[in-house]
Amino acid sequence: MNRIIPVVLAVVLSASSVNVAHADLPGADWMPIQQVLEKVLKSGFTLVSKIEADDGRWEGEGIKDGKRVKFYADPKTGEIMSTRPER
Repeated sequence: MNRIIPVVLAVVLSASSVNVAHADLPGADWMPIQQVLEKVLKSGFTLVSKIEADDGRWEGEGIKDGKRVKFYADPKTGEIMSTRPER
């Protein structure tokens, strides 16, 4: 039983580091994520389930008009640049 604990711990740690390793970091001049979230919600989204820095912009997923939608927001203003239905 004691030999299983280190293996499980190693798997958990490696799985969590994979997510962090691929995440982009917001730039120093980017709008803070909380302010972007507020703008997205004010634009008609009723729920935001994911938001992260990716490829030089904020990228997220949420619910708008009862449908799952992916959105891209300007990193400096938080304005939504584009949306598309989520599959």
